[in-house]
Amino acid sequence: MADQGFEALKPHRILFFLVPQFSMIAFSSAVEPLRLANRTLGRKAYDWIVASTDGQPVAASNGLTVGVDMSLDQVRQRSLDDIKPELILVSSGLQVEAFRNPQFDGWIRAMHRHGTGVGGLCTGAWLLAHAGLLDGRRCSIHWETLPAFAEKYPTAEVHADLCEIDNGIYTCAGGTAALDMMLHVIEGHYGQQVVTQVCEMCMIDRIRNPRDRQRLPLQARLGLHHAKLLLIIELMEANVAEPLSLAELSEYVGLSRRQVERLFRRHLGRSPARYYLEIRIDRARHLLLQSNMPIVDVAIACGFVSASHFSKCYREMYGRSPQMERLQAAAFV
Repeated sequence: MADQGFEALKPHRILFFLVPQFSMIAFSSAVEPLRLANRTLGRKAYDWIVASTDGQPVAASNGLTVGVDMSLDQVRQRSLDDIKPELILVSSGLQVEAFRNPQFDGWIRAMHRHGTGVGGLCTGAWLLAHAGLLDGRRCSIHWETLPAFAEKYPTAEVHADLCEIDNGIYTCAGGTAALDMMLHVIEGHYGQQVVTQVCEMCMIDRIRNPRDRQRLPLQARLGLHHAKLLLIIELMEANVAEPLSLAELSEYVGLSRRQVERLFRRHLGRSPARYYLEIRIDRARHLLLQSNMPIVDVAIACGFVSASHFSKCYREMYGRSPQMERLQAAAFV
């Protein structure tokens, strides 16, 4: 429900706790919609505090360093007094397992016990689970970490969703999923009209549903349960620069070539050769868009014998040449 009357004039305070090597995209995707909501409403509807363990700036996984307002000790002394955050969001990244701090665990438990919302961005759910806050709770975490998280914390109901909000606990998969989660928070405070304006300033057309899926492990991503077919696909993805022959793939999994052909036709609707080509072309597209490698080097890195053959296959799949792909991408930078 949107705020009304005097209460609407009081800013909602959010505390971000940064863990070393945190995900910058998740952190900025959570902060920016708050700033834009303030701009839309023409006042400080939200304010935020940034904290770290020792009060020193924290390096993100991309190498950039973010300054903070206070240390964990300062937060612990003041959070139940003059800070009074409504929501604490822990921002972490791929090295989340390296962070262990009993003071943090006790503080985050105490804050939740006193009614403060707590949450995690990217892999932040890992630290909430370690503090014992996710037993029997729905939560979300980045897909790269999901299998290990599910193994380590079996009592947490982890889902491969963009974000989860479960009785005062907010988690998201990271990346731009943090934006969606914060838009849902803003909608709860100020309604759909404000969220629509924030979306327009972010140049997105909608809030994604929290239950929209993030990228999944191979089995779930492809919707397959045939162990040998999944193994063949894993082999393909692991051998892009020097593609394996169908005979090699078949021998490795103990099937005949004809059996492998039938599996791909039945479950994926195309031949093994075609599926392998799609994997290599997709890898090539990532290299074209995310690196400055010469096109001939991209072709070689993805198992093509010549740049001309690579260009022909790429055009057939995407309707444009590798050169045009890069030109179009550069036009939007």
